[in-house]
Amino acid sequence: MREGVLWTNLSLRELSRRLLALGTPASRRTIRRLLRKLKLGQRTARKQKTMGHHPDRNAQFENIAHLRREYEAAGDAVISIDTKKKELLGNFHRAGTTFTAETVATFDHDFGSAGQGKLIPHGIYDLRNQHAHIHLNTSHDTSELCCDSVALWWEQAGRAAHPQATRLLVLGDGGGSNSATHYLFKEDLQGLANRLGLEIRVAHYPPYCSKHNPIEHQVFPHITRACQGVIFHTVDIARQFIERAHTTTGLQVTVRMLDTVYQTGRKYTADFKQNMKIVFDDYLPKWNYRAVPECT
Repeated sequence: MREGVLWTNLSLRELSRRLLALGTPASRRTIRRLLRKLKLGQRTARKQKTMGHHPDRNAQFENIAHLRREYEAAGDAVISIDTKKKELLGNFHRAGTTFTAETVATFDHDFGSAGQGKLIPHGIYDLRNQHAHIHLNTSHDTSELCCDSVALWWEQAGRAAHPQATRLLVLGDGGGSNSATHYLFKEDLQGLANRLGLEIRVAHYPPYCSKHNPIEHQVFPHITRACQGVIFHTVDIARQFIERAHTTTGLQVTVRMLDTVYQTGRKYTADFKQNMKIVFDDYLPKWNYRAVPECT
């Protein structure tokens, strides 16, 4: 092997031809045997190298671990939230293979205008019960959708699953519909706390650490596997296959619809920033805060 060469995507046949041209003939079988002897195998690239490292990264991870233990010991609910990759609805190609008698023909271009819109799967993962709740919407991924998704989970499943809970711990990344820097999310979060009569604490994962969010690695990969190769012609088809996701260790998935049409471009009210009731923690306040229900 040439020094400094880390990989090749040449086939065994191409390797054989190149060796022959260099005056060292070797069959594909011989090359395969030599590769095994050298412990060289076909591998895919792995997303492991972080694009950045925040100085408070480890401190926030320790804080999240502490909060999880505290809330779980008290019988309060702990959930992980995120929006899975949006999907086009219609006759569009999706990665993966299926057993089929004939080739499935899809559009040769992914032009959204040729379909029936896009599917937005917002997920709530109840960590104690290993139960994921995926709420499907076809409008826009907004902070209002995020809060409605949490409310739907609480009303349909969370309250019954955590009858002693007086608080809710929400774990999420720092961007998207639950952005740590957007006051609109905090305003909608306060409205959610008032609506549910429940103290809601949010703990954001640090920048570049969204893959550590439990729903990202304990739920979404299994949904992707359950839906591989399936063409999402309609929302019902997507719902049917998402619900099939499970693991041998007990993961369950429930899918519901959020039919509200969410608007983009909303702004928080003019006086919210000055008068907001959000309580920021003394420790890493930019990532840790609470919405306490207001008395009516």
